[in-house]
Amino acid sequence: MKTALMVAEKPSLAASLAGILSNGRCSARKGLNGSCSVHEWTGPFKSETVNFKMTSVCGHVMSLDFNGKYNNWDKVDPVELFSCPTEKKEAVPKLKIPYFLAKEGANCDYLILWLDCDKEGENICYEVIYAVQQGLHRELDPNNIWRAHFSAITEKDIKAALANLGKPNENEARSVDARQELDLRIGCAFTRFQTKFFQGKYGDLDASLISYGPCQTPTLGFCVQRHDEIQTFKPDPYWVVQVTVKSSDGQDVVLNWNRVRCFDKEIANIFLAQVKEYAHARIVSIISTEKSKTRPIALNTVELMRVASSGLGMGPHHAMQIAERLYTQGYISYPRTETTSYPENFDLLATLKQQQNSSEWGEDVRKILSTGMNRPKKGHDAGDHPPITPMKSASRNELDGDAWRLYDYITRHFIASVAFDCKYLSTTVKFEIGTEIFTAVGKTLLDPGYTTVLTWQAFGANETLPKFTSGENANIHEVKLLECYTQPPDHLTEAELISLMEKHGIGTDASIPVHINNICIRNYVTVTAGRRLIPTPLGIVLVHGYQKIDPELVLPTMRSAVEEQLNLIAQGRADFHAVLLHTVEIFKQKFTYFVQSIDGMDQLFEVSFSPLSASGKSHSRCGKCRRYMKYIQTKPSRMHCSQCNETYNLPQNGNIRIYRELKCPLDDFELLSWSTGAKGKSYTFCPYCYNNPPFRDMKRGMSGCNSCTHPTCPHGMYNNGISSCLECETGILVLDPSAAPKWKLGCNRCDVIIHLFDDAHRVSVESDICDCGAQRVTVEYKQDKSKLPNETTELTGCVFCTPAFVALVEKYRAVASRPVTGRSRGHSRGRGRGKPRPPKDRMAQLAAYFV
Repeated sequence: MKTALMVAEKPSLAASLAGILSNGRCSARKGLNGSCSVHEWTGPFKSETVNFKMTSVCGHVMSLDFNGKYNNWDKVDPVELFSCPTEKKEAVPKLKIPYFLAKEGANCDYLILWLDCDKEGENICYEVIYAVQQGLHRELDPNNIWRAHFSAITEKDIKAALANLGKPNENEARSVDARQELDLRIGCAFTRFQTKFFQGKYGDLDASLISYGPCQTPTLGFCVQRHDEIQTFKPDPYWVVQVTVKSSDGQDVVLNWNRVRCFDKEIANIFLAQVKEYAHARIVSIISTEKSKTRPIALNTVELMRVASSGLGMGPHHAMQIAERLYTQGYISYPRTETTSYPENFDLLATLKQQQNSSEWGEDVRKILSTGMNRPKKGHDAGDHPPITPMKSASRNELDGDAWRLYDYITRHFIASVAFDCKYLSTTVKFEIGTEIFTAVGKTLLDPGYTTVLTWQAFGANETLPKFTSGENANIHEVKLLECYTQPPDHLTEAELISLMEKHGIGTDASIPVHINNICIRNYVTVTAGRRLIPTPLGIVLVHGYQKIDPELVLPTMRSAVEEQLNLIAQGRADFHAVLLHTVEIFKQKFTYFVQSIDGMDQLFEVSFSPLSASGKSHSRCGKCRRYMKYIQTKPSRMHCSQCNETYNLPQNGNIRIYRELKCPLDDFELLSWSTGAKGKSYTFCPYCYNNPPFRDMKRGMSGCNSCTHPTCPHGMYNNGISSCLECETGILVLDPSAAPKWKLGCNRCDVIIHLFDDAHRVSVESDICDCGAQRVTVEYKQDKSKLPNETTELTGCVFCTPAFVALVEKYRAVASRPVTGRSRGHSRGRGRGKPRPPKDRMAQLAAYFV
């Protein structure tokens, strides 16, 4: 029997598809990588019975990156990134997706791709094809590679997709390859240069990365442009003549002045004086016109993000994550679409009928069904997916929190799009007071139409006018002159920013929320009440700097032009290599000019930020000049010696303190201690060694004393190491003396922590070795605090084997997820003694002991 391997984009989607296609009769097993399940069943395919295997990836299989040596920020000139070689690497190495696909597809005869039906999905199709081919002993016939096209996870759509398979679109996949390479080369070159340049000069820059992105930066530019408009705005005073009249039934009605406003106070006072001469306002005319408030067109991604932000208070990135989950669960159709027009064959009636028993809007649906459904208005057909539509009914009990709120809106929007327009009578009453004309406008509801579903768009109760009669006079109740001021625009909301990005072609419906999220998490803007985006000093200085050097770096025109070229690649109308070479060369020239002109941006940074020498607090001594260095706590935290003009990176996301004023024997720098808290990981380190590893087997930025292979240093791994880690392959469990009296062992490679001998006076590692392969330790307690048996104050033994130590070790923090076999990888100590891994028969005992 032949085998058909089917691959979806996410494990949850694979499970849903398998359940539908097998009619619920598939078996499931864990895949070789432990993350992706494999669902199997037999069924008909291409006029024969085959064994189906449905599995998935987890997004992109591969990611684009530079070759190894070009990832070194210190040794590579950023300009080289425009021309250096790139390579595809596993997107998530620990998942081993390529290996998993190669093994599962080793004997397949058909490959059916169920990736999301957009450009990114097409790109992943070819990543899957390549991975599967690596496991085959023969070339898979291209005629046996199929692409399923679907827009909703319903039985009808999925079975129709299997019956009408197509082919993957290589042009669309190539356009994604081009975007990835352009964003990698351009973004990394600018980001590396400006991060190193500015972080090396200013201490209160609260940003770990000062990034540039071809889409991200124009997005930020919109926010700063609005901020600049607010800052430069000068309010102008103006005056309005306001008249209030009484209707025949005694209601007060405020009239609108036809001149609207007057910017000259003296002239405004003349009009006021003229109006005050009259006690009545003559009703000149009453005109009533039937009007309609149009129902919404079908919902696309951009509109969904806009409403989620402005109406539901959800960020676009968060909203799209929820929409994606609703889609994979079968509640809505594919949420990434530019289309606002349903195809003629879309079964709107059946979709609407699914909602008729809902306790939320069922009554409105039944009313529409009884009077006849209104065909949705014609919108834009982008040729991708139908508009976002509810695919099955749901209740508040099934979905909670933001998932329900988003589903609620999507469903109400759909029902409103097939309802009738809201109809009302608009009445305009014209009043004459001397030579001045005033009006009052009211609305009377005739048919609420779709507003019974979209209740927030319904008319308010105070929009109707009292009864007036043409030719009669209305008593003037009050006349006054209002002084007002022109108002600046407010900061951009996310909804307004999304509209600007769509208008100028910045990003796609899938990437727009990512770009907005990036400028938020990188401290370029802050989100305030009403989801308004206020630029930070860093965001403002960056945009002004780009504008000063090369405005095109921040204007939307450059990126929109690139997007047009990428779309031409997707349509097969432009050559992949030609577009890539041309665009890269343009940005390379811009980068070169940017580097030459960086002083222009630096002048702006000098005004907004403090130099390193004036930042931070005195902390520990420099080993070169013996002066106190300054500890700079803003991201990234650093140590700076103003005397030597040297800056030293530090471990991040923890507390830094001086470790008993002890010094490193290699360079005389004072040792520091890094900790994430009493129960968290901690270790001592030398700031100089951390940045300049003294031995080959130590890596920069990962070189604490617990990894230092100095043979005699009392702070290093050889004098404080206990045994090989029970969890990872290469780690050593090392005693951290700086944690006293909350003593702990910590792995110098992974996050395993063992808390032990709480409140002990001293813990020291001995030279002799236990039978299990671990170093013995000596524990000393003060007389009144001893926790050792028989009130002894000192005991030597093995942390793992000595019975008296069992109650003094917090076992729950060390987790052995699997037995570790094989020899230790050369963790030699002192005079050639090793710290061997415990024997294999002891590993099961130790694993059980620490679980």
